Formats: sequence, C-alpha cells, structure tokens
Amino acid sequence: MFFARRLALAVPTLAGVLVVTFLLLYVAPGDPVLEMVGERADSATIARLRAELHLDDPLPLQFAHYAGGVLRGDLGRSYITGRAISADIAERFPKTMLLAVAAMAFAVATGIPLGILSARYPGSWIDRIASLVAYLGVSFPVYWVGLVLILVVSVMLRWLPPSGYGGPRYLVLPALALGSRSVAFLSRVTRSAMLEVLGSDFVRTARAKGLSERSVVLHHALRNALIPILTVLGLDVGYYLTGSILTETIFSWPGLGRYVVNAISRRDLPAIQGSVLFLSVVFVVVNLLTDLAYAKADPRVTL
Repeated sequence: MFFARRLALAVPTLAGVLVVTFLLLYVAPGDPVLEMVGERADSATIARLRAELHLDDPLPLQFAHYAGGVLRGDLGRSYITGRAISADIAERFPKTMLLAVAAMAFAVATGIPLGILSARYPGSWIDRIASLVAYLGVSFPVYWVGLVLILVVSVMLRWLPPSGYGGPRYLVLPALALGSRSVAFLSRVTRSAMLEVLGSDFVRTARAKGLSERSVVLHHALRNALIPILTVLGLDVGYYLTGSILTETIFSWPGLGRYVVNAISRRDLPAIQGSVLFLSVVFVVVNLLTDLAYAKADPRVTL
C-alpha cells in the first residue's frame, strides 16, 4: 500500500517530465531539420524530412507520436550519428552506474564513520578533523577537486592515469572527486542525527543493561538515526546518476553525463530529449527506492 501510494505520486511527475522534454524541441532555437541536413539542403529534402519527423503535424499529434514512441522504448535517433538514442543510453549508462557505485562506496565508507566518531567524541580532535573535512568538501566544487587530483596524483606523483576508461586504476580519481562532496554532507548529517539519538532514554537504558558501547552505537543508535542518513544517500545517488556531467567531462569518462555534454555542444536535440527523459525516470525510481528504505528502517513511516 505504501509503495502504491508513492508510485501513484510519481506518475504525474513522469508525465510532466514527458511534456517538458517534448517541448524542448520548440524552445530550442533553430530548425531541427536544418540541424540535420545543413543550410545548403534543397527544399525537397527538407520537406521530406519534416514529413518523416511529423514536424508538419499539429502539436497534439506530434506529442502523441512522441509519447507513443517513448512508451515503446523508442527515444528517437541522433541528428548527428543516426544511431538510436536508446542504444546510446544502454551503452553509456552502465559506465555512469559504475562510477556512481564507486563514488557512493567511498562516501559511505568515509562519511558515516566520521559522523559516528564525531558524535561519539564531540569536541575532540576527531570531531575537529571531521568538521574540517566537511567544510572543505562543501567549499570546493567537484571540477576543482578533479583538477587538483589530476595535478597531484597523476602529473606530479604519477600514481594513477589522469583520465580515460579502463581497469580499476581509471576509476579511482573520478570516484574520489565525485564522492568528495557527499563525504562532507554524510559526516555532518550522521553526526547531527547520532548526537540526537545518543541522548535518548533508550540509549541510556541499553547502557544500563551492560551492553557494549559498540553494540549501543551501531545496533541501537545508528539504526534509529538512519532516516536523515538515508535521505542524503537517496539524493546523492540521484545526483551521481544524473549530475556527474562535470566529473565525466574532466576525466574523459565515457558515461551518460559526457554524452549529454556532447549532445548539447552539437545541438543534437533528440539525444538531449532522450537523455533528460531517461535521467528523470532514474531520479524518480531512486526516490521510490529511498521511500522503501525509509519504511524498512522505520515501520512508522508507512502509517
């Protein structure tokens, strides 16, 4: 029932995204047919292409044709390469997913322990170091972190390749750059949530029963502090999967973000439309999964 309610709320959101992506064709300046064939094409070729693309049909019929293609999994074809947009997305999205998983693993393995230690020892040197890491992570933009990592780790120390796609060595730097901001947010949110929970009556009762501090912190306090942490994780996963454009561009990572940048630079409207629609669906799905994680972590959420 809980999932059904959330799914029902997602339907109008997806419908709105479908309308907006369709209107991109008309908001963008220029004629899409001229973008395909160039300014020197003859009028007969232009007229034939406009008919094939249904651009001469009334606007409602054009939208019906576009929506029908989307429902069939047909996102159109690139103006530049002629390839199916769905095939390009299927080829590039797994690479973006790989980068997102690596960045999230780094953020979780670093940010949550820092937040727990900060809450367990407030005011200590550990707390001060975690605060410094958080301030630096929030202050420095991803592209700056990426360029510094390339300069120091790749150019000066020659430990890792500066860019490209290949084995695990190519994944380290972009994952660190993409996950650096999440480390800051996760550590601060975890600290705040844990401080609130550690002062609760049930935590004092658990300690009075003689439970070890490790059991109190990890099994009792952390579980009850998961809701705000899951919120940050859900937003970050959506950001990784939909907003890794700068990271993929800096490190020449052949993912979906870089594909969108290339489509924008070449004014490839079908590629932009298909990518925006697909990434919007991904973001909605991630939000649905986050809601399910809420219900798993705290059954009261379903009430």
